[in-house]
Amino acid sequence: MEDISHHILDIAENSLQGAASRVEISIVRDRKKNLLCIEVTDDGRGMDPITLARVRDPFFTTKEKRTGLGIPFLAQAAEQAGGVLIVNSAPCSGTRVAATFKWDHIDRPAIGSMTDTVMTLLIGHPEIDIVYEEQDGKRVFRFDTGELKRELEGVPINAPETLSAIRALFKKNVKFEM
Repeated sequence: MEDISHHILDIAENSLQGAASRVEISIVRDRKKNLLCIEVTDDGRGMDPITLARVRDPFFTTKEKRTGLGIPFLAQAAEQAGGVLIVNSAPCSGTRVAATFKWDHIDRPAIGSMTDTVMTLLIGHPEIDIVYEEQDGKRVFRFDTGELKRELEGVPINAPETLSAIRALFKKNVKFEM
């Protein structure tokens, strides 16, 4: 995968295949520790201990395709950039995937377009709730589709005018792009 936003999209799509109704994406830049931390958490069905133990194996997948490369590629990217990948999951308890990268490491992938990642999830899965939060020092941007859906009072979140407004909001507030 070319950038971190693609990894996040892949993990979020895995969450949806795991029956999640809520996916939370968090990106934090810790300047003091020189770290970029990403986390994707869901409320899906989770993984049993056997599946969790094999989650980094590129030749193991629970999907119909032959290989499960998303988590192994993310683990490799994090480790090559001086970081780590941690996956926590349990049946009926959802899954948490957390990766850290040294911010200034020469091998850290570009972040990519988090706007496009969130928009792809919204367009393809309007029924789920997505929470996106990014933090860089004291600056925090948080977007929650559950809150937005309540404010929209029945207007579909994937209506063209709503998506246009969300894209503009992201373009104005999302700083971790490219």
